[in-house]
Amino acid sequence: MGCGGRRERTDVDVIGSRHDRTGRSPARGRLAPAAVMLAFLAAGCAETMRGERTVSLPEPPRQAEPVSAIDREHQRILAAYGGAYQDQRLEGVIRQTLDKLVAASDRPDLRYRVTILNSPAINAFALPTGHLYVTRGMLALANDTSELASVLSHEMAHVTARHAAIREDQARQAAIVSRVVSDVLSDPQTGALALARSKIALASFSRTQELEADAIGVGISARAGYDPYGATRFLTAMGRNAALKPAAMSGADARSIDFLSSHPSTPDRVRNALASARQHTSPGIGGRDRAGYLAATDGLTFGEDPSEGFVRGRRFLHPKLGFSFVAPDGFSLDNTAQAVLGLKENGSQALRLDVVRVPAEQGLGDYLSSGWIERVDPRSVEELTINGFPGATAAARGEQWTFRIYALRFGSDVYRFVFAAKQPSRESDRIFRESVGSFRRMTLEEIDRARPLRIKTVKVQAGDSVERMAARMATDRQVERFLVLNGLASGQALVPGEPVKIVVE
Repeated sequence: MGCGGRRERTDVDVIGSRHDRTGRSPARGRLAPAAVMLAFLAAGCAETMRGERTVSLPEPPRQAEPVSAIDREHQRILAAYGGAYQDQRLEGVIRQTLDKLVAASDRPDLRYRVTILNSPAINAFALPTGHLYVTRGMLALANDTSELASVLSHEMAHVTARHAAIREDQARQAAIVSRVVSDVLSDPQTGALALARSKIALASFSRTQELEADAIGVGISARAGYDPYGATRFLTAMGRNAALKPAAMSGADARSIDFLSSHPSTPDRVRNALASARQHTSPGIGGRDRAGYLAATDGLTFGEDPSEGFVRGRRFLHPKLGFSFVAPDGFSLDNTAQAVLGLKENGSQALRLDVVRVPAEQGLGDYLSSGWIERVDPRSVEELTINGFPGATAAARGEQWTFRIYALRFGSDVYRFVFAAKQPSRESDRIFRESVGSFRRMTLEEIDRARPLRIKTVKVQAGDSVERMAARMATDRQVERFLVLNGLASGQALVPGEPVKIVVE
């Protein structure tokens, strides 16, 4: 923080480098079938399957100093969100925008640091210290500097209104509760559910705090000369983007896929932001600089980074680890920090793939029966070989779901496929086995060709239509994603000469 009344320069902090997620974790912990389904749908809540990661640390201080709690939290965030993403043009735009916002705020003496996170998630958050974080996924969704300003000013408001400090205090209290629960409760599943509920309660700011931060942020943006309606546009875009998730992932259970997002877009927030903007000015007044912002996002990585594996339709590829597999027909895949998750369109089937360490001397059949998942039918355990990889399979049954589990030894790791079905059958077993049978090594040529998707900024030419531009998108649901990515309404005509974003390989 700055001292006295002097405003210090705001910094864009890009500490560390992009790093690879190995997904490796020790083979310990026991899951009941119900907890396994929670892990399917929570995509990040299941600590028993969380991988170990490596992070490039910043240069050490000249004098030996203990690592502060702030630094530990910063490194934890980097590890959870794929490390820092480095882009000089975007960093420059963020720095200029933040400087204007700080000067227009009620606390121009505060000093903020912004880190761009190498994550496709749509998220931004703040620490009480003034550390602000924005994901590249959020930067890709924004369409001008006023929308970027709305995100940054909202996070600044959480700091100045002490929302972040209040939540940090609550988190400390929750940590104490967690220790009590884990020490006292003898039933692991009951304890896990109790902890999950406390995490859900603390993951988000309260509705009142969010609305307050929106109103404060809109005011800061307006005073800084930005279009205050940028907040309304961006909150709307967040809601439209969330709606693009497959229907099977949009139910109550699937909300936990974005469980750690502290900024869900809601109709209440959109209305509140719109009302706040109207208090400052009419639409069309205030800086936006769409062309300049889109030029800065040209080349931005879109979606997953191949170093962490990525989804292409039903296929998942991991060039760093050198494997790929294909999900069954009708499945949509989601690559999370802890596992690859899949859901069938009608929600009747699901899958999870993660990786663990299993001692080389332990047979995989024995491993499946070792208790890491409960209610395994010992008669169903079968040793097998798939594409040259030693493996084993078994079945387990819960109250509403049945599970078909596979474990394949690939190098020094074991890959676990867990398939779930509400109505098991020989046909579903056959489909699951075919999917596991697609697990194979990637060729050197495939690894060399693996490239991330990127944002490309292009100018609309005379005669271009939404459909024609969307056909150039290297994504699913091309028209819908093109509209959302560019903040366009359905049926809205393109303007020749205006820049738009497309996603290319």
